[in-house]
Amino acid sequence: MTPFLTAYLAGWIAACLLAASLIVRQRADLELFQARYWRFLLQGWKVATFVVATVFLTVIAPYTGDPTWDYVDALFMSALTFVTAPWVMGTLYLAIRRRVALARAYIAACVWLFSASWSYDLYILLRDGAYPETWLPNLFLSSVLYVSAGLLWSLEWSERRGVVLQFTEPYWPERDAVRRLGRIVWFALPFMIIAAAVTLPFLF
Repeated sequence: MTPFLTAYLAGWIAACLLAASLIVRQRADLELFQARYWRFLLQGWKVATFVVATVFLTVIAPYTGDPTWDYVDALFMSALTFVTAPWVMGTLYLAIRRRVALARAYIAACVWLFSASWSYDLYILLRDGAYPETWLPNLFLSSVLYVSAGLLWSLEWSERRGVVLQFTEPYWPERDAVRRLGRIVWFALPFMIIAAAVTLPFLF
């Protein structure tokens, strides 16, 4: 590896270790580990869209022409995105609004980067014995998918406000109180189109 990549690898490992230590100390307060977050996440339409997207990304992996994109990283990156992206988007929103501490925002940022980039880098490094040359394009492209997915799975119909991102509501995260999926679909489409725009060019 180049000196830059060696320093980059050491830097993000140190960042992850610090985030892990903060998670251990704050675990009881993190929504990610609370039952209400899982009630919010494990709803039929969210699970269904996750399964469809994961199957698509996994099936096309061998046909993209990208040797670093295989069944394994397609699966684990999809799973990490589903589990963490809605929480990360909500936490960073609350941090911007100064409603959570910066330490929690740091944890969320590390979870984002590990899910969308660093886990991929580590997998390819262990698989091939070399740091992936595609680490930087993957960082940006996977982050676009990650943000789109986090926002998609945060959509909710509110009788009071119409379609909202639930993390803007004081009761986040909770299972949707009103199920009006037909109204959410039109707001979900832009996020789906963005995801398609990122992935489909690899097939042509």
